Amino acid sequence: MSFGGIEAGGTHWNCAIGAGGAQPARVATFPTTTPAETIARAVEFFAAEPELEALGVGLFGPVEVRRDSPRWGTILTTPKPGWEGTDVAGALAAALKVPIALDTDVNAAALGEWRHGAARGLETFVYVTVGTGIGGGVFANGRPVHGLLHPEVGHMMVPHDRTRDPFAGSCPFHGDCLEGLASGTAMRARWGRPGEEVTDPEAWELEAEYLALGLANVVLVLAAERIVLGGGVGRAPGLIERVRARLPEVLAGYVDADPLRDMATYLVPPALGPHSGVIGALELARSCRRAENRTI
Repeated sequence: MSFGGIEAGGTHWNCAIGAGGAQPARVATFPTTTPAETIARAVEFFAAEPELEALGVGLFGPVEVRRDSPRWGTILTTPKPGWEGTDVAGALAAALKVPIALDTDVNAAALGEWRHGAARGLETFVYVTVGTGIGGGVFANGRPVHGLLHPEVGHMMVPHDRTRDPFAGSCPFHGDCLEGLASGTAMRARWGRPGEEVTDPEAWELEAEYLALGLANVVLVLAAERIVLGGGVGRAPGLIERVRARLPEVLAGYVDADPLRDMATYLVPPALGPHSGVIGALELARSCRRAENRTI
């Protein structure tokens, strides 16, 4: 008996086979190209596993996550070219003939950290990924938050000082939302090179400023007991320390809560490193056995 998991991101898909425990037994990573090509590569990977019992998918979005919707598992208004309207869950289920458990990629990462990583023992926390885009997996009372759709942390509006930063923003929908100002896409557009090649301290101070403003909203609106900061940009050397320094200043002493007194334990990197999402996807697959309604 084995389970499959896909961290289906907008840049890469990570596919894994696992049984018990956190660590997968077999992993494959490939770029996110066209829907047909990408889904076919995933099907090929899992078809080689004869005892596959269920598949968990953490999918980039926006995606319809309501199980009772006829569009369940379908990608919605994404800026990823060619993917809007793709029924990912339906295509995988038809090809592999196994039950599918699906959530957003960031909720899957949050689940991985909740089960095995930096959020163990918490009821309410947020996993924020800063990479090509910005997303947030929100857990409240020990469950991922779903409602009208799913939380879109990256599309919060944050203050934008156009004198300090005249960059208009990279989001095709909102311009200078948090993702439009602080994602990897925004950094490349603003500075003319990817984040890992940006060395100017002022650039990283600006990045930390925007992230601190966004995370202040996470603290105030979602009452997170801890924030886990991941993603390729989120792992940049020194960035989390800059955000830890700025976040209390943005909050200005308004939130009098013990966890905020130690930023080193409140704002933390993922304990599972870059594997949070695919480990969480395996947990989604295991949920198919735990409950008929395929919840956690």
